[in-house]
Amino acid sequence: MSSKNKLGLAVAQMGPVHLSDSRAAVVARLVEMMREAKSRGARLVVFPELALTTFFPRYWMSEEEAQARFFEPTMPNAQVQPLFDEARRLGIGFYLGYAELSPEGRPYNTSILVDQQANIVGRYRKVHLPGHSEHKPDAPFQHLEKKFFDVGDKPWGVWDAMGARIGMALCNDRRWPETWRVMSLQSAEVVVLGYNTPSQNIHWDEPVHLRMHHHLITLQASAYQNCVWAAAAAKCGREDGFHMIGGSVIVAPTGEIAAQASTEEDEVLCVNADLDLAAAFRKNVFDFARHRRPEHYGLIVERVGPGEPLPQAQ
Repeated sequence: MSSKNKLGLAVAQMGPVHLSDSRAAVVARLVEMMREAKSRGARLVVFPELALTTFFPRYWMSEEEAQARFFEPTMPNAQVQPLFDEARRLGIGFYLGYAELSPEGRPYNTSILVDQQANIVGRYRKVHLPGHSEHKPDAPFQHLEKKFFDVGDKPWGVWDAMGARIGMALCNDRRWPETWRVMSLQSAEVVVLGYNTPSQNIHWDEPVHLRMHHHLITLQASAYQNCVWAAAAAKCGREDGFHMIGGSVIVAPTGEIAAQASTEEDEVLCVNADLDLAAAFRKNVFDFARHRRPEHYGLIVERVGPGEPLPQAQ
């Protein structure tokens, strides 16, 4: 018997956003993809990390300049309001990543979950910030997330929205198993995330093909081991000559790829995600209540790295 507990789930991949592109032009692209997602039966559409701007951490500048040019002090604001208005008109929810300047003046790499009435129902601030904070003048580009963003101030949450239990992550978070397990232990059924992943790793000589390989196996293994649907949206292609991988994807709790982008341009993927499939794996394969043994997992929180104790609070 087929399940009736399904979520129309869409991923809206974005092609490049260049330095010269206006917020209005970017939002118009998002609105167009939202309309396509709705026409294909989606109740939730997932947009990328830092969807409103180019991936500005590749450029060396002061924090003050970055915040003035690329951060959003309020959300929604006048430039992004058309996206919220269209979501309300269509009756579709969305996930959006952007650079947030909090009311307290703290800079975060943030995502929000917006319901079908265009209300912000969830907010997540990126925890696993990659890259560096110092200037690397010999590198082909910078990766300055540690310079421009503070580490997120809350753990991963899960929200009831669009008829599902939905958790959020951002980009590098997807590589860390703790990200997924924290949400799975809150009974997440769907994990949504956006990413901007350069095809070149400036920190070591990593073969380019491994960037996509590790992206996909991470999502597939994490979806399977945590009994969730995973929906990941890229901003990709060559932004002012700097290339980022595509590979936007929707992965089932089986670990199988249900849909994958075939371009590095704006592209919408849609799947009618069976939420009962997640429940079946949680009951029959990974029955956490019966099989987990957290009394033996202490090192996970006692050490930051091999042989390194957790820093003591001052």
